[in-house]
Order: sequence, then structure tokens, then C-alpha cells
Amino acid sequence: MIEITSEIVRDHGLSPDEYERIKTLLGRAPNMVELGVFSVMWSEHCSYKSTRAHLRRLPTKAPWVLQGPGENAGVIDIGDGDACIFKMESHNHPSFIEPYQGAATGVGGIMRDVFTMGARPIAMMNALRFGEPNHPKTRHLVSGVVSGIGGYGNCMGVPTVGGEVNFHRSYNGNILVNAMCVGLARQDKIFLSAAKGAGSPVVYVVSKTGRDGIHGATMASAEFDDASEEKRPTVQVGDPFTEKLLLEACLELMATDAIIAIQDMGAAGLTSSSAEMGDKGGSGIELDLDKVPQREENMTAYEMLLSESQERMLAVLKPGREAQAEAIFRKWELDFAVIGITTDTNRLVIKHKGAVVADMPITALSDEAPVYERPYQKREPVRGTPFYDKNRPVLASLEKLVGSPDMASRRWIWEQYDNSVMNDTVQHPGGDAAVVRVHGTRKALAITTDVTPRYCRPDPFNGGAQAVAEAWRNLTAVGATPLAVTDNLNYGNPQKPEIMWEIVAGIDGIGAACRALDFPVISGNCSLYNETNGEGILPTPAIGGVGLLKDVTKMATIAFKRDNDVVILIGETKGHLGQSLYLREIEGREEGAVPPVDLAVEKKNGDFVRSLIERGLADTVHDVSDGGVLAAIAEMALKGGIGASVGQAGLPEAIPFWFGEDQARYVIAAPFDRAEKIVAEAREKFITVAELGRTGGDALVLEDRERIALDQLRAAHEGWFPKLMAGEEIPPTN
Repeated sequence: MIEITSEIVRDHGLSPDEYERIKTLLGRAPNMVELGVFSVMWSEHCSYKSTRAHLRRLPTKAPWVLQGPGENAGVIDIGDGDACIFKMESHNHPSFIEPYQGAATGVGGIMRDVFTMGARPIAMMNALRFGEPNHPKTRHLVSGVVSGIGGYGNCMGVPTVGGEVNFHRSYNGNILVNAMCVGLARQDKIFLSAAKGAGSPVVYVVSKTGRDGIHGATMASAEFDDASEEKRPTVQVGDPFTEKLLLEACLELMATDAIIAIQDMGAAGLTSSSAEMGDKGGSGIELDLDKVPQREENMTAYEMLLSESQERMLAVLKPGREAQAEAIFRKWELDFAVIGITTDTNRLVIKHKGAVVADMPITALSDEAPVYERPYQKREPVRGTPFYDKNRPVLASLEKLVGSPDMASRRWIWEQYDNSVMNDTVQHPGGDAAVVRVHGTRKALAITTDVTPRYCRPDPFNGGAQAVAEAWRNLTAVGATPLAVTDNLNYGNPQKPEIMWEIVAGIDGIGAACRALDFPVISGNCSLYNETNGEGILPTPAIGGVGLLKDVTKMATIAFKRDNDVVILIGETKGHLGQSLYLREIEGREEGAVPPVDLAVEKKNGDFVRSLIERGLADTVHDVSDGGVLAAIAEMALKGGIGASVGQAGLPEAIPFWFGEDQARYVIAAPFDRAEKIVAEAREKFITVAELGRTGGDALVLEDRERIALDQLRAAHEGWFPKLMAGEEIPPTN
């Protein structure tokens, strides 16, 4: 027997106090197998020990929420007996170490979270963050991650319909890969993971267990250092073709009434799936590892319990239904094995080679996991109005902005994804939100992912609130009613008081916005310790939002559609340049106060815009975000191939008006008769509104003085990404 030393405890990511707590819960010292189990179950990745106390403050309920946080994914009612199931999760550390497999298995894992609840996945989204474009690793990481996402999603036959990609030096040593999956199910066919009752068979299905991914959850709960690339063995290897068979077999089994509970083997593999199922059902589970299908010889109990081999599920069946379930999985040429039984002991008992190798109270692995109120150091938000050069030509700055890393076209990326498979994608990448039809109906789901990390460090509360507000605006801008969000909270080391403050304030900002906008959080993920050699990422609380269009034929898009439409700005412009993309890319500085988020105004303006779309008064709508009003107009012109002549309204200074990132704003283009109604209604409702100009021609014309051809703008907008990925010299960002 191996003597457990303090070094072994530390290598398992456990503190001395946590080890003493384990001994108290067991009434003895753990053996190595049990230590491994506790190390993954008590890891930050699985236990949320630094965030659980704060996540409880998030709003999670609404009349349309059928299942909130705590299950594999969240569920909302979308009418007619239909349910939408969705979640977002991170695969950050694996993707930095091995970008293709890290990203691919992130996609596979989040799909399993959704279809294990009975849903057929209908759409994938992602939120990606990379380091400086000229960093030696960036091009390799972008190429691998994009290939991994496309390779897995395309093989599964699930469209990847959108997402976001940003670059910043803070991600040089720790990229972010957040994957979101959206699925559809019938409300009477939703499956949960609670293994209730004793005497029911526990079955293992699909891929054999190997040594890949061992301690993946622990690795995801630690900072990187210069030796992190040696952790390649902790990165799983995916097989999308097997997962496709798993999806179809699971849905076929779910069409019967044989399942009591079912759970994906994700982080911590067999350990977490069995412990979580038993805990939620108030039962115990006994497993015999000799019956686990294995693809490698002489695997130990420790290795089998901690392996994160992909494409695996654990299910609890009704007694006597084993043969029926096995027949389904054998038909799909998949592994199937009965490896255990539920008990009434509330213990997780593991047998291997005829002996009990682990015997632990299930609650010790779940409810008794530590919950920390880590100290945090509050700081005041960054204040101040930044200086800017008033004499810079506006359209030359616009050209540089639309061709900058964070605003350039992502076509190079999304053309590698099949975004049309299943034939229900009705709004493709490049707009405010993706829109996917509920098959065979007029209903559609709008989906978006959003966060502005450059706001989140200078003002963590406002940055969290803004991420929610922007997701809400993007769904609104296509005509959808926003229903719920999933979040992926990416932060640095929570043991640093200044980082813990970013986490606490960010969660509170998200909560405030979700309450004000009636936009509950129904699922999510925390990814902490995103640091390398002590340097943390920008706080990045990514928000995935889902909304419902009751009639997809009334959907709005960002593209200008007609000549001589009136260009209308909804919302007040004060010209906030602090922390703006303009300030960073044109002036070369990151400073000043972030634009404030007035949630009451967000709701008022958004509800008004949505009503215009629903009534057929507006079919061309774009929310104003990165780059301000002029960048939004440029994107609308490029998407539609129609120019515009516009002039500023409401501010004497041109640069703050055109490039300020004030919130709660939308640009609308509408024929003159409809535009008159829109402006009149806005004024009646005391909503700030201004007419900026007319569409037409093949250029953007500003104040009848400056002019830039759309072809020139398009070359800048479309050219940056291909140049980066071709290895051409990219001018350094300011």
C-alpha cells in the first residue's frame, strides 16, 4: 500500500486542511483510490468551492423555466409541449495544451450534456479568446481550435451557427474555448440524473475506458506554468462518429420507459457520474470495475475511476430492462455493460479484482465538498474621460477599426463550420444572433454568445451586467423574446483577493441584469485559475442567451435591404469612449470609465424595438456595440451591399458620437412611411430617437464631406483573418 504523504496530497490539488477534512468524513485515512476520487470531486472544476456561495445569488426561476442549475443542462418551455435544453462549458486548459482535441472534446462534452437529457442537439455556438495576433502560438492555436470545433460538430451533423472571437495579450498563455449547445425535446421526455431507489442496474455504454484524460478536472483547476505542455496525457481524445451513434442509441432508448436516470461521463469520468447520480437520487451505488469495458491492459482502479475517455454514458435502468437496452446499443454496434447496482446505503462502493478498493459516503463527495468564502479586495471602478485626437479623419479610423482583430470578419472561421446542416438555420453567422427554426413549425430559437472583457477588469460589476445586456439586445435585434441564459465564468486565481473581487462583482452584475431583464440563469460553468506564471486573463464572464421568435417570417437582420431607407438611431448617445475599441485600436490606450448600463433603459428600448419587428415595421435592425454607431452602420452596409449617407445628431464632437460605445442603442433602417411611424412612436414613449440619413449608393458618405467606398471597407474587413492565418505580417495592435 502506498503511504500518502503531504507531497502526494499536494500533487492531487488538495490543501492540508482539505485532507484533514477527508479523514474526518471517512473516519480514517483514505487509500490512494479514494484520494484520487476526492481530488477530482473536490476540484474547483467539479465542486465550484470558490463560487458556490456567490452563484446562489443569481436569479434562476421564471414561469417558463422547467429546469434550472443543478442538472446536466437547463430547460425552458417554448410552447406547444416543446422544450429547449441548453448549456455552455469551458475546455480552456486542454485547448491550450492540445488545441484540436481540446476544442473537439469540449464540443463533444457539451453535446452529451444536452442529449443526455433527452434533447436532439440543433445548434452549436462558441466563445473563443486568443492572445495577441503576432504572438508565436496564436496562429497555431486558432487553427487547431477552429479545426477541432468544425471537425467534431460537422461529423455530428449539428450546425455551428455562430459565436465570438477576440484577441488580447492577457490570453497569450491561457486561451479560452467555451462551447454552447442548444437542443430540442418534448416536455414529457426530459431525463434527469437522479438515481432514485435501490436494486436497479447501473449500466455503462459506448466507448471503452482508456488512460486519456486522467486528472483532467484537477488540471483544469490549476494555474499553468512553463511546463504545462507536458500535461498532454490529461487531454482527452474524441471520436465524433462514435458520439453520433451514442446520440441515436440514447434517443432510441429514451423513447422507451426503461431509464430511471442517465448522466454523461464528463469531468472526473466514472467517478463524478456515479457520485452525482447517487447524491441527487438519495441512494448509494456499488460498482464492479472488472465489468467496465477497457481498451488498455492492466488498468488500475485509480485509472479507471479518474479516466476522462470520451463518448461514455452511465445510466440507471428499471430492473429487468437490461436486455432491451442492450439490444438497442448492440444494434448501433456500441459497447454495453452492467457494471453495478443502486443501493440504499448512500455510499459509493468500488470493487476491483474481487476486493473493495474504495468505500465512501456519497455526500462526502458532493454536499460535504468545501465551500469557501474567499477573501476579496474591493476596488473602485476605473474613472475618467479619456483624451482623444479630435482631428483624426473619421472614415479613415472606421476603415482601420473594421479591419482590426476584434472587428474583422470571422468568415475564415465560420466557413469551416457546417452551419446549414439539418436545414433549419434561417440566420447564419454574421448577424446579431443566429436563428434556428423549430423543425416543421413557424417558431424559431435565437441564440447568441456575448461578453466584452475589456469592460470587465476596469469595472467588474458593470462588465458582467453589460454582457447580459448585450446578449439581451442581440436576441431582441432579430425579433426574439429573450428567455434565459447560460453562463461561462472565466477568471483567474480565486485565492488572490483582487481576482476574487472580480468574480464576486461580476456575478452580482450578471444577477442584477438578469433580474432587471427577466432573463434567468438556468445553467452554466465556472472556469477559474486561468493564469500562466501568475499572469491572469481579463475577466471573461461569457453569456449564452436564447430567445424565442413565435413567427420566424418576421425576423429582422442587419443587412440594408433597400435604397432610400431612413437610417434611425434608437437610444441616447453621450459619446462614451472609455475602454472603447476605438480608444484601443486608434488611440492605442485602454483607459477611462466603461459605458454605464442603465437596465431600465435597456428594457424600455429593447421592448420597443422588438415590438416594431413583431408588427412588421422594422426588418433591418442592428444593436450598437463594439466600435459604436458608425461601425454598426458599416456592418449593415457591408452585409447588404448598399451604402448610406449619414450625419451625426445630438453631439457637437464627431468622434465620440460615431465611435462611443453607449449602451441600449439600436440602428434601424426603414422605408420613409414606416420610419415616420417609428420616430413618432418613440417620441410618444419618451425614447431617444434620431434620423441619421438615408441608404443608397456604393459608399458610406459622412456629412457630405468624407466618403469611403464599400469595396474599400470590405477589403479591410474581410482581409485581416486570411492574412493572419496565411502567416502574413500583421501590423501590431496598439
